[in-house]
Amino acid sequence: MTAPTWDPQQYLRHADHRTRPFLDLLARIPDLPAAPAPRIADLGCGAGNVTVLLADRWPEARITGYDNSPQMLERAHAHAAPHLDFAEADATTWTPAEPHDLIVSNALLQWVPGHAGRFPAWLDAITPGGTFAFQVPGNFDQPSHVLMRELAASPRWRDRLAGELRHADAVLAPTAYLDALTAPGITADVWETTYLHLLPGPDPVLDWVKGTGLRPVLTALADDPEAREAFLTEYRDLLRTAYPQGPHGTVFPFRRIFAVARKEKR
Repeated sequence: MTAPTWDPQQYLRHADHRTRPFLDLLARIPDLPAAPAPRIADLGCGAGNVTVLLADRWPEARITGYDNSPQMLERAHAHAAPHLDFAEADATTWTPAEPHDLIVSNALLQWVPGHAGRFPAWLDAITPGGTFAFQVPGNFDQPSHVLMRELAASPRWRDRLAGELRHADAVLAPTAYLDALTAPGITADVWETTYLHLLPGPDPVLDWVKGTGLRPVLTALADDPEAREAFLTEYRDLLRTAYPQGPHGTVFPFRRIFAVARKEKR
C-alpha cells in the first residue's frame, strides 16, 4: 500500500461527525493519576482538532500529538500552546520515551497492520492508575468499503490499484481487542456503537470517504487526473445506489469500536 497523502481541509469537512466518537471515548476515560502535570500522548493526532479537547479536560497536562503526515502536522501546529505540542512519529514503531498517564488514539489504528502487537509496549509505558484508550472504525464490511475494494479489483483498475486498499481485517473484532488488552493489572472496557450520520448535500458519502478511506486511491492516481476522475465517477454511481438520498439527507451508518484499558494503582 502506498502511504496516503492527507488533505486536512477535506478531512475536516465532516469534523462534527468525526469528532463525536472521540467525545464518547473521552467521556469514558477516568481521571488520570494525581500529578502536577499528567503526561499525555495523542497517537495519530491528525489536524490536532481533537488533541485540543484533551487540553480542555486536562489543562495542566503536558500533551504531545503525534502523526506521520506532514500535511496534518502543518495544520495541527496551529493549535500548539505552552503545554501542547506536536511531533512526527509512526505508530508502527513509536515507543514512549517516558511514562505516560494517558495514551489515546482516535481513528488511527486501522492504518497500522498488526497494531495489537504494539499494545504491550504502550501499556508498559502507562503509569499506575493511567489509561490507554482508542477508537477505530468498524465499517470495513459496509458498502462504502466493499464497493471501493471491488471497483479497485475490477479489470479496469486492478493493475493500478492492486494492494492499495485495506481489507475487512484492518481492525479486530471487539472480543479480540478485549483479549489483547486484558492482562494481570489491566482492566479493559470494550464496546461498539453504530452512528447513523445524516449527511447533507449531493454525494455526501463520497465526500466523506475522500477524507479518509479513499486517500490511498487518490494518492495512487494523483499523477493521472483523468483516471482519478474516472474512478471517482464510477465509485460515486455505486454509492448513490447503496446510500440513496432521502428527504432530509443521506443516512450513513457508521460502526465504531472503542476500548479503554486502565492500569491498576499500586
